Amino acid sequence: MTCVHPCVLGLASLAILAAGCAKVDSRCDISGPAERLTAAHAPAGQTLPARTTVSGLPENPALADYLAFAEANNPGLASARLRWQAATERIIQARSLEDPRLSYRAAISGDMRTQEVVVEQMFPWFGKLDLRAAVAREEAEAARQQYEAERLKVAYRVKNAYFDYYYLARSIEAVRQNRDLVKYLGDVALARYRTASGTQPDVIRAQVELGKLDDQLRTLEDSRGAAAARLSAVLARPINTPVPWPAAIAEDIFEVPDEQVLTWLSESSPELQAMQHEVARELHAVELAQKDYWPDVGLGVGYMNQVERMERSDDHVVVGMVSITLPVWREKYAAGVREAEARSEAAARSRQDRQNLLAADVKMALYQVRDARRKIVLYRDTLLPKAKESLQSMEAAFRTGAANFVDLVDARRLLLEFQLSYERALADHAQRLAELEMLVGRPMPRTPLGEKSK
Repeated sequence: MTCVHPCVLGLASLAILAAGCAKVDSRCDISGPAERLTAAHAPAGQTLPARTTVSGLPENPALADYLAFAEANNPGLASARLRWQAATERIIQARSLEDPRLSYRAAISGDMRTQEVVVEQMFPWFGKLDLRAAVAREEAEAARQQYEAERLKVAYRVKNAYFDYYYLARSIEAVRQNRDLVKYLGDVALARYRTASGTQPDVIRAQVELGKLDDQLRTLEDSRGAAAARLSAVLARPINTPVPWPAAIAEDIFEVPDEQVLTWLSESSPELQAMQHEVARELHAVELAQKDYWPDVGLGVGYMNQVERMERSDDHVVVGMVSITLPVWREKYAAGVREAEARSEAAARSRQDRQNLLAADVKMALYQVRDARRKIVLYRDTLLPKAKESLQSMEAAFRTGAANFVDLVDARRLLLEFQLSYERALADHAQRLAELEMLVGRPMPRTPLGEKSK
């Protein structure tokens, strides 16, 4: 039996190595996924963030501690990061050539034996590889922006749960203080009734009010577990993990024109940026579909060996080969172009629609920020001081018998309502600013709120 000539194996090996390293920055990369995440692989010079973990939180964590913990441990954010990683790995695949083909043929006819070895590499038409890489690069950049959008969403969910938890803490404290006050006033009413200087209805009203406040307080305290579980879920912690009460919220003021915020939305929103890269991807896809009208070219080298026993001859022939594909199905390629154009138009319209909806969301959030700020100033500077003054006056008048218990209860209720409304406005203001940061994709500038509204 005749063996394959050694030079054939050398030719085949050389062709395979050359094709395998083509279009891969002149190197064959055999490192693992983590080591390959370099600027050469990531889109637009971006590198994937290092995967970090935060093992625990301090004893009394601040909001920044919760945000760092969530960013390091939230599984939804980790999933978005891995999708980005997967997308970056498609770039090098898209700009690489297909595997070369190695074929072997043998024929025996009488005393004539012929064997042939051919190595062939197909090369796409000029520009196809670059366009495929461009499509993959835009997909990877869209995945990066989607990761950024998910990161902002996780931060918003943390802040939203945190500020609701803050409001719950202040509500419990306000109701507890009012319950203690009503209990004290009830004791006063009972003492006055025993000395015949008060009436039994005042004692009953105090007991009714105390019962209502006890029930309200128990309801709020029972809801702490659910509110803490909501925050723990975003942090990827067990939902039964105890969560300490938050610290006070800074009374910040946000004064930026609506037009500026809408400009930031167009420039910085990761969601819109991701959709813009999807539009660019579809435009490259249109160009790539138009390239299907052109043939792909194959280059190869073959080795032929013929042996004729009767004449004891052994001929060796090395030949070069060129082949092309025949793009004859023109309607098929036309349909591919029309499909790509429709996808491109759909992506552009989807982005415009999403920008309109986000702009409406931003306008609503801006209104809510202004409304919350107005309420903060109103309750802090006007209503709360007046309600406290009214309650103090009613307490003094009640002790001297100049006011009845009903007036005192009404003053106490009004103060509690104003206290809770003030804390709710603080939480709403912080939550809506957090929502704006999520929508716009950048921090919102804040300044300390002055003692008086200007």
